[in-house]
Amino acid sequence: MLTLYKSSRTLVVGTALATLLSTTSLLAAPYVYVPVGGAGQILVIDAETGKSVDTYTGLEAVHGLAGTPDGQLLIAGSYTERELGSGEPAKPQGVSAEDHAAHHAPKSAEAAATSDMMVSTVTILRQSSGEIIRAVDVPGAVHHVSVSPDGRYAVVTQPGNDAVTAIDLTTYEVVATVKSGSLPNYVVFSQDSNTLYVSNAGDNTIAVIGMDDWQVRTSIATGESPEHMVLTQDGNTLFVNNNDDGSVGSIDLASGQMTESYKIGDRLHGLDLSEDGTALLVAERDGDRVARVDLASGVVSTVPMAPEPYHLTTIPGSGLAMVSSSDENALRIIRQDDLSLVQKIELPDVGHQMVVAQSR
Repeated sequence: MLTLYKSSRTLVVGTALATLLSTTSLLAAPYVYVPVGGAGQILVIDAETGKSVDTYTGLEAVHGLAGTPDGQLLIAGSYTERELGSGEPAKPQGVSAEDHAAHHAPKSAEAAATSDMMVSTVTILRQSSGEIIRAVDVPGAVHHVSVSPDGRYAVVTQPGNDAVTAIDLTTYEVVATVKSGSLPNYVVFSQDSNTLYVSNAGDNTIAVIGMDDWQVRTSIATGESPEHMVLTQDGNTLFVNNNDDGSVGSIDLASGQMTESYKIGDRLHGLDLSEDGTALLVAERDGDRVARVDLASGVVSTVPMAPEPYHLTTIPGSGLAMVSSSDENALRIIRQDDLSLVQKIELPDVGHQMVVAQSR
């Protein structure tokens, strides 16, 4: 059943948003880190006021972004490629020239023999200040980024190489590059940080990778062109957007089977669970809508949100969510329960994979 309704809420700005958030059980005002690749920046937005409080610069074509669970680091992936050896990333502040050169030197005969390969840069920053700690080369442009719940590894997807690459966040070294399937798009870790799930948009599967040896254990069949994913709080169910057939699939991880499919519309993108875990929020680009799926009843409700809602993330403790647009330099703050608009925030460019943190 599809129920379509329009939001009757009017735009709320500034102090009204702060009033709304003050009625919730927030322990601290959340901050949302928004990569705006075309501007080469990460914006830090105070979710309580809807205002940008800081800008981290020097990040070329940043698209994927993830944060460590302890709130110490941000890991930013670049969608720009260059030939290995044709020019290295800028030296981060606080890193000696010798250490920087050693870090980016070929680490084996094999690496030296393939010095004309295409690479991109994953930048590791201090979350609190934006200070660049390390720049790590990985093979191919990076689309999305994820960090393991134990904070040990960052994994980036590289659709052009049909692979994902893992970086050890204790050493800042690449530890594995795994061929996961055709056009890997998004990554989710199991709660125990032992298993990695990768959506392969090109072959309609989710690769299940064991992190003890970084090998693909099995593949799970999905709908057409699986992309963004989200794991339930109990770790038992994985939801995946199937972009080309406009559905969200519910996958039981114990059996490896898709148990439910919710039809949304066309060309799905951002996906997240409401903070109480009872509903899915889904961005539908071609329909210019955001959908809410009630998981108990299966009822899908939508509201118009033109143009082209894109990345989407809920803001824990607030009852709110943020939605970017692929066709407008703006973010919208909406309510999780009825998808009504609270505030619109202008950006210098399109917003991509967002990170929410309770403090800086």
